Amino acid sequence: MKQNSRTGQWLNGALPVLTLLVFLVAWEVFVHGFKVPQWMLPSPTSIAQVSVEWRAELMRHTWVTLYETVIGFGLALAIALPVAVLVAYTPALKNTIYPVLLALQSVPKVALAPLIALWLGFGILPKIVVVFLVCFFPIVVSATTGLEATTRTRVDLMRSMQASAWQVFVRLRIPEAMPHIMVGCKVAITFAVIGAVIGEFVGAEEGLGYLIMTSTAQSRTPLAFSALIILTVISIALYYLVELVEKLAIRWKN
Repeated sequence: MKQNSRTGQWLNGALPVLTLLVFLVAWEVFVHGFKVPQWMLPSPTSIAQVSVEWRAELMRHTWVTLYETVIGFGLALAIALPVAVLVAYTPALKNTIYPVLLALQSVPKVALAPLIALWLGFGILPKIVVVFLVCFFPIVVSATTGLEATTRTRVDLMRSMQASAWQVFVRLRIPEAMPHIMVGCKVAITFAVIGAVIGEFVGAEEGLGYLIMTSTAQSRTPLAFSALIILTVISIALYYLVELVEKLAIRWKN
């Protein structure tokens, strides 16, 4: 049984890698077989070659985008959680501010990015603000839903045991809200990378979004693909980092 389990785990890990290798080989064969121009669709080997040649520039732009993503996400988390607590515990805010937040969530952030750049300039701050906006709403909505998910029966049970409001909050509401909060964080962290790129598209002098925009304008498509791949890796890595935090924070769920 243990041998079969190990074999199954190995196959589960190997299949995605094999699928990726088959996809890359097919891509390479397609580009060379049909003689597709590099400016239209570069081959994986040309993308790898350009990545090595431009590794210093790619690294510099990667750190800029990663910095904007992490700082914007961190600010959104730090502000969204207190706002969610206030909304969940204050009926007046739930009936006034919360509907406004839900309405603002539907506003396309792509449309706001040029205005934010106009108001704040073309430095790194507007990019952080865009990341903050795309992350804030998923977190505050998920956290509010989680805090309100606690059943009245459990609250009454703790209060019958002379638990204070703070103890109910820390020992009951927060643990039960954590799965909802982490779902919001996982959604937000993937949006965060998109927000950083949107901000860099509007007006920037560095960052992977800026690199993609300039390289496509100069028909350096392999370099643009290289930046896209790095953005994908960043997004996946941050997602699994948040998932790791979720597993550590919600051990009782496993």
